[in-house]
Amino acid sequence: MTHSTSLNRKPRIALMGEFSAGKSTLSNLLLGSRPLPEKVTATRLSPVWMASGSQPPYRVDVDGTEELISLSHLEEIGVENTRVIRLFFESDILDVCDLIDFPGISDPNMSSDVVERMLEEVDAVLWCTHATQAWRQSEAAVWAQMPEAVRKRSILLITRFDKLTTDRDRNRVLARVKHETKGQFGATFPVSLLQALNAGEDYDAWDASGAGAFTEHLIEMVQELTIAVAGTTETLYVSAPEATEVDAADAESAPLLLTDPVVDGRDPEAAPVVPRRVNARRVDAADDNSHRPRPNTSRPVFHMDDETVENPAQIAS
Repeated sequence: MTHSTSLNRKPRIALMGEFSAGKSTLSNLLLGSRPLPEKVTATRLSPVWMASGSQPPYRVDVDGTEELISLSHLEEIGVENTRVIRLFFESDILDVCDLIDFPGISDPNMSSDVVERMLEEVDAVLWCTHATQAWRQSEAAVWAQMPEAVRKRSILLITRFDKLTTDRDRNRVLARVKHETKGQFGATFPVSLLQALNAGEDYDAWDASGAGAFTEHLIEMVQELTIAVAGTTETLYVSAPEATEVDAADAESAPLLLTDPVVDGRDPEAAPVVPRRVNARRVDAADDNSHRPRPNTSRPVFHMDDETVENPAQIAS
């Protein structure tokens, strides 16, 4: 494994799904910028592991050797003999977790080994499935191979939900996906990622896109993962489920893990870390919704205040 030996490493969250399911848009939304040059697409790249830092980018060969690379020549890197591409830059979300952007599954021109040999680096997954062809058999087949410790902490995003133009279609797709994936994800959210990116200062548009509920749950998920991986160098994909249980001493401070699919709304009792763009707060019936903070596209959607994370400096990649 190409992981850190630190016992206080950050959680590693994979971005997965079929081609054109919105993984690149999701990456842009979470990071607040494009992680790859404009002309480069992730469709023909090996998995891209993004972490906080200023180190130069490099590739890791399947035999473990490392080689410095140029971002302007990413598409020239051979896929079959490259295990992973490592990129480092500053982003709020990368302060608390690493992101691993996988190529789309089921590409007949790409060996399944390209994906499978990096799965052991994963703690959880954000799986994107296109609303107009949601949860295909090929997706279900790959997901069935994931260990329970990863699945129960992962999120299913039904992307491009705005492409379904009638309530009947939206309800039908949502009901089918929930039925076919019951118990296989920690939460499920329909979302229109492009609408979220274009929300600007319009909080209602941001919320209507589905991004508000999703990002609030993502924050809770990262908190729970941080506790789950503390004290171990093994990822949740590799380790036994028993090794991922939250210690009783942390039970009071640990956020609620949602074990059933969630479509909208949020846990009213949760007090997760607050991002700049989404003010996740305790909901009271007397709350005045007019005081909700507006989203701001000039800053990333994901921000954790230092005081909300215990010993943030000790959580290393």
